Amino acid sequence: MRLSAGLDKIFRPKSIAIVGATARKGTIGREITHNLISYGFTGKVFPVNPAAEVIHSIKCYPSILDIPDEIDLAIIVVRKDLVLNVIEECGQKGVGGVVVITSGFKEVGPEGLKREQALMERVRHYGMRIIGPNCFGVINTHPDFVMNATFSRTAPLEGKIGFMSQSGALGEGILNHARKLGIGFSMFASVGNKADISGNALLDYWRDDPATQIILLYLESFGAPETFTKIARDITKIKPIIAVKSGKTTAGARATASHTGALAGYDIGVDALFDQCGVLRVNSIEELFDLAKAFDQQPVPKGNRVAILTNAGGPGILATDAAAGIGLDVVRLDPKTIEVLKANLPPEAATGNPVDMIASATPDQFEMALDSLSADQNVDALIVVFVPPIMIDEMGVADAIIKTRARTDKPYLTCFMGPGEGSAGADRLKAAGIPVYTFPEAIANTYKMMVKYSSWQKSPAGTFPLAGPGVAEVRESLVKMSEAGKNMVLGGEALDVISKCGIPVAPLWAAKDMEQAFNLAEVVGYPVVLKLEAEGLVHKTEIGGVIPDVRNDTELRKHYKTLMGRAEEKQIAGARVVVQAMVKGGVEMVLGMVRDPQFGPLIMCGLGGVFVEVMKDVAFKLPPLSEEDALEMLQHLKAKRLLTGYRGSASMDLKPLTDALLTLSRLVEDFPLISELDINPFVVCADGAKSRAIDARIVLDGRAV
Repeated sequence: MRLSAGLDKIFRPKSIAIVGATARKGTIGREITHNLISYGFTGKVFPVNPAAEVIHSIKCYPSILDIPDEIDLAIIVVRKDLVLNVIEECGQKGVGGVVVITSGFKEVGPEGLKREQALMERVRHYGMRIIGPNCFGVINTHPDFVMNATFSRTAPLEGKIGFMSQSGALGEGILNHARKLGIGFSMFASVGNKADISGNALLDYWRDDPATQIILLYLESFGAPETFTKIARDITKIKPIIAVKSGKTTAGARATASHTGALAGYDIGVDALFDQCGVLRVNSIEELFDLAKAFDQQPVPKGNRVAILTNAGGPGILATDAAAGIGLDVVRLDPKTIEVLKANLPPEAATGNPVDMIASATPDQFEMALDSLSADQNVDALIVVFVPPIMIDEMGVADAIIKTRARTDKPYLTCFMGPGEGSAGADRLKAAGIPVYTFPEAIANTYKMMVKYSSWQKSPAGTFPLAGPGVAEVRESLVKMSEAGKNMVLGGEALDVISKCGIPVAPLWAAKDMEQAFNLAEVVGYPVVLKLEAEGLVHKTEIGGVIPDVRNDTELRKHYKTLMGRAEEKQIAGARVVVQAMVKGGVEMVLGMVRDPQFGPLIMCGLGGVFVEVMKDVAFKLPPLSEEDALEMLQHLKAKRLLTGYRGSASMDLKPLTDALLTLSRLVEDFPLISELDINPFVVCADGAKSRAIDARIVLDGRAV
C-alpha cells in the first residue's frame, strides 16, 4: 500500500465536520469554520459542539455520531483529554481522514506520548488517516476541491507549490509572506507531530499530482530517511523539492574511535541525504521563498552562464562579484552582441559583461539590450539590476523587461534597488511573473541553486554494483570476533576483513623477533614499512609507531629496536613489529563509515594519511552508493587535483578508489555489526594495479550480532 493511500479524504473531502467549532471570535474552532466557508469550500460543513445549536448560520450537532450524512474529514479542536473519545466516535462514524489541531501530545513529554500512542491505536483500528496532532491545518486551492482548513488570517493564493511544514507556528507567517510575494500554493499541510502522515506520505501524494509542480519542505526531523531517499529521487527528476532543515544531527554523543566518526559532525547526514536525492537545501525561510518564486515563475536555466545588465556601476559590480564568487560564469559576450550594444548605447556605457548602460538609460535602451543579451548563445540566464533615477520612467523599464522576457526562453531575475523596492515598477514585474529581489546577492545564490537542479535533472540515474565476494567468510569472522568480546579490529586483522571483500591491501606479516623480521623483509623486498601492533593500539603514528622506507638490514635492525623500545616505554603489552610492503608514488586517501543514530551508515572519502583530521577535506554520502555517487564524492574534494594531476604531475587511476568505495558501501549494508570503519591510508597510484589499503580499523557493535 502506498504511503499516500487515503489522503484524498483529507485533501479532497466532500464533507467536513469541525469538532469543537464555536461562534466566539478569536477561537480556533470558529476561525477554521469561518475559513472553510469564506474560502469557498463547496462540500458540506458540519459544526460539532454539544453546547450550541447554530454556528456561523449552520446547524450544529452534539457529536459527530449525530450527523446524518457521511463524513470524509473531521477537524478536531477540543481539549487534549477529549481527543481520544472524539477519535473513537470518528471511527464509529466511518470518517476517512482526521486533522487534529489540538496540542498536548508527544511534544510535551512522556505523558503526552502515552496520549498520542493511545490515539494512534484507535486510528489504526478504524483504518483512518490522520494529520497532527499539534498542527495548523491543511489547504487545497484547486477549484474543484477548494478548502482552507486552517486558522490562518491570510487566505492563500492558488498556485503550483505544495508546502509541508513540520511547525504549526510557522504556518501563519508562511502563508502571509507567500501572499505578499505573489506566490500561490496547490496544497499546504502542517503535519505537527507526524503521528501518521509524514513528509514522506505527502511527497508520495504530490509526486503524481499535476497541480503540484514544486514542493517546499520545512523539516525538523526525519522519521524514515531511507523512504525519503527513494521517493525524493524519483520526484526531483520531474519537479524540484526545496527544503529548510532546522535543528542539528550528530554522528552520536559517545566518543568515536575512528577518523570518520570524528569528522561526521553536525548536519552531515542531512546534507548527504539531500545531495543524493536531488533536494535543494536552503538555510532559511527567506532563501526558501527566494528560490520558490524563481522556480514558480521562470524556466530552469540550461547552464551557469549569466549576463548582467544594469544602469548603475556599483550594483553591477556587486552582482558580478556575487555571481562569480559562488561559481557562476559571468560569461564573455559574443562580439556581435557587443557591436549591437555599442551602436545603441552612449560612449560612456560599458558593453562587456556586466553591461552598464549608465543612469540615463531609457526603457527603449533596456529593451534593446535585453533582446540582444537574450539572443546571445553564450548566455543562459539574465540578471537585471535597476536603480530608478528620478528622470527615468520606472514603469517603462518594467514593461521593457516584461516584453523582452516574453520573447525568450531564458530566465530573468531582477533587482530593483533603492527607491524601487516595493515600487509600482517592481509590483508590475511581480504581477507579470518576473521575480524581484532586493539585492543582487540573492539572485546569484538563487541561480546557483537552479543550475544545481538543472545538472541533477540531466544526471544519469546511477548504477549500483552487485554484492562482491567473501560475504559469508567475512560474516563468520566478524561474528566470531564479536562473540569473543572484541569490539575493535585493528591492523592486519582489519586488513584481512576488507581484503576478503575485494579491497586490495598491502601485504603485511607480524614478526615474532628480529630474525623473523629480516626474513619477512627479504620476502617482501626492500623498502618496507615497520609498524608497532598490539591489542587496542589505535593511533600508532602518535607514538612514533610507524617507520616507512626502511631500505636494508642495517636500517631494519635499528628501527626494530626503536619500535620495541617505544613499546616498552609506553608499556604496551603484547606489542610486536609487523613488516609491510611499501606503496610508493601515490596519493594517500581515507575511506570510512560511521553509523549516524538518525540516518544510519555514512560513507566518507577524503584526503588521508596524517592530514585527515587537520585538513578535514572529506565528502560524505549514504549507502547504497552508485558508481556516479563515488565519482561525485571525489569531485567535492579540494584535493581532487592531487588525483587528477597538476603542473605536469601524473593523474591517478581512480577506478581502484571508486571500487573500494563501492565495496565499502556494500560491506556496511551487509554487516550492521560494523559501527565504525576506517581505511587510512588508501594509497591511490597512477598505475591502478599498485593502489592499496595500508591500514584499517573496524569498530564492532556486539548488539547487532
